[in-house]
Amino acid sequence: MKLYTRTGDEGRTSVIGGRVSKDDARVEAYGTIDELNAFVGQTAAAIARAQTSSGEGAREGQPGWWDDLLQDLTVVQHELFDCGSDLSYAAPAPEQLKVSPEMTARVEGWIDRLEAETPPIQRFILPGGSEAAALFHVCRTVCRRAERRVVTLAAAGQPCPAEVRTYLNRLSDYFFAAARAANARLGVGDIEYERGANVFKRDKE
Repeated sequence: MKLYTRTGDEGRTSVIGGRVSKDDARVEAYGTIDELNAFVGQTAAAIARAQTSSGEGAREGQPGWWDDLLQDLTVVQHELFDCGSDLSYAAPAPEQLKVSPEMTARVEGWIDRLEAETPPIQRFILPGGSEAAALFHVCRTVCRRAERRVVTLAAAGQPCPAEVRTYLNRLSDYFFAAARAANARLGVGDIEYERGANVFKRDKE
């Protein structure tokens, strides 16, 4: 089977249920999720490399420094494919959908685990600190864009599984928590937005 088919040369592509323009809201939504998946792969490759090098993450006495995050990202890459699959249906039946509330709940558990490693946040923070944190912030922002594309699809009255939107919303929070945890593990401080006030308050006392 050849990689190229020439069937999309006129600017249209196939979804499950028909053919649409390549800039259709549905294609934009699952295409942005595909883009996010590529950035997740880049992030995983970077932290795996760091773990086996003498640089970031290879601290003496810290074997498997990034193992939990690498495991998380492997799961995320598969689940992003599930999101794209669900969005590729022009008219999905419930039994065809793959994204579930259990997947979102698992991400919430990861967030709780990572937040336990970091001090309470007081101000807005800038993306960066360490390379790993910067890459997680790239994932976070692309994830937010994917979420917006899904919202646009739903607003256009197109079939759009609500659980995909919920999952992406939670996943962007995970990337934020992972960025902060990466900095904390490396002993690198978060970069606070210097002209911001203390906008994040602790739980009500």
